[in-house]
Amino acid sequence: MKKITFLIAVLTILFSCTKKTDNVQLEPVNEETTGQKKNIIFLIGDGMGLAQISGARTVNNDQLNILRCEYIGIQSTHAADEYVTDSGASGTAMSCGQKTNHYTVGVDVDGNPLTTILEMAENNDLSTGLITTSHIAHATPAVFYAHNTDRFDYESVAYELISKDVDFFMGGGQKYFDQRTDELNLIDSLIAKEYQVVNNLSQISGDKKVACLISEDHPPSYTEGRGDVLPNSVEIALNRLKKNDNGFFMMVEGAQIDWACENNEQDYLIAEMLDFDNAVGKALDFAESDGNTLVVITGDHETGGYALVDGDLDANTVAGEFVTFHHTGTMIPVFAFGPGAEEFSGVYENTQIFYKFKQYFDFN
Repeated sequence: MKKITFLIAVLTILFSCTKKTDNVQLEPVNEETTGQKKNIIFLIGDGMGLAQISGARTVNNDQLNILRCEYIGIQSTHAADEYVTDSGASGTAMSCGQKTNHYTVGVDVDGNPLTTILEMAENNDLSTGLITTSHIAHATPAVFYAHNTDRFDYESVAYELISKDVDFFMGGGQKYFDQRTDELNLIDSLIAKEYQVVNNLSQISGDKKVACLISEDHPPSYTEGRGDVLPNSVEIALNRLKKNDNGFFMMVEGAQIDWACENNEQDYLIAEMLDFDNAVGKALDFAESDGNTLVVITGDHETGGYALVDGDLDANTVAGEFVTFHHTGTMIPVFAFGPGAEEFSGVYENTQIFYKFKQYFDFN
């Protein structure tokens, strides 16, 4: 019976790749109306698979912003050296276009630095942004700006961030900037580069680049009082990045979906999923009105082997079970909206996301 159920689930997923979702609420952008300016908003729900999405949808009265997307694909997440990936390897695949080893960021299997899509955007005079509910030197944001064979070398990773010109970044991790073992004060370095360094979104003003470090280490979870900082950051960042006539690239991570699944805590998971989905809504609202923005939403891997074993659509409740406290090797969905979104249909390796971004921007 379990084998039959699994087969039905797989066939359902593959069939969905060739059809539009039933819940589309946005009109597709006509590529003929798009101008030279091109933007990408890349949203990563760390640890997010289909079951996580399905559970959040049920609890949220059968509604999610992510289901407003018209095109759906499937990506494979394995690392170069392991079937089940970590966020460093999977993130590097998506940001740089190469499979690499566990626990590395922005390097190939031999430890050589790779050029990231964010660095390409900077080199082409686009604005850039990074937003996360982890600390800013954690693996997923790090793969867009850092090059290190040890993803856990957070001080070195943070040091690389100040060598970039990311126009807006928000996350935790202030201690990796001003409480370092090398006694450097990277906050002073950011100020010298004409950043406004703040601890709260309400402190942001003017037109300077923004470094918003909202906690010493990781920010609290949504249920612990983080509030709406993730969707609010997306809205604030977009209002700033859109001023660049060359366009922008922004990555947004819902980091704690992964941690909830590693803890096997369903309530934690659903709260983080709905917070992430609110950020997705901000991105899609912007893209719908802008017309020149591609929005792509996916995970970097699935976590927990989460499965929905029961539920009640009338009561908006689900009963889920986890099979592991770690990541899994299952393929995961990719949702896309906007000009070029159709390129994200089908089944492909996670490395192809980088090349699809590169093609969209027409980077050499």
